[in-house]
Amino acid sequence: MSPELDRLAVELTAVIDGVAEVFGDGADRTVDGELDCDPTRPGQLLCWQYGVRLEHPGEPERRLAEVVVPTLAENGWQAHDRSTPRELIARFSRDGADFTVHVARASHAVAIIGSTRPVPA
Repeated sequence: MSPELDRLAVELTAVIDGVAEVFGDGADRTVDGELDCDPTRPGQLLCWQYGVRLEHPGEPERRLAEVVVPTLAENGWQAHDRSTPRELIARFSRDGADFTVHVARASHAVAIIGSTRPVPA
């Protein structure tokens, strides 16, 4: 892995882990690794993908709206609402990196997954 991708991966992991902590303990890692980011030119651009899931988060809807969105906005992340009838979805982006927080409306489970910006392979 390139030093730049390694640095971006560390930053993304820290942000997602910090967001997960807002919802409570017990986040399970779902994905953690390099991803080929350009299917039209395989092996040319790589990014890092990382995600976690929380089965029994505390007050996820309130924490998303009152803690996660304002805190990330203060740190330069732009929020975009992508919600559907089945789940609340907040997509965050900054400097080419992005991640999405999904809160299931029925079970209130939380999934957070993101990718760094692509870097040359």
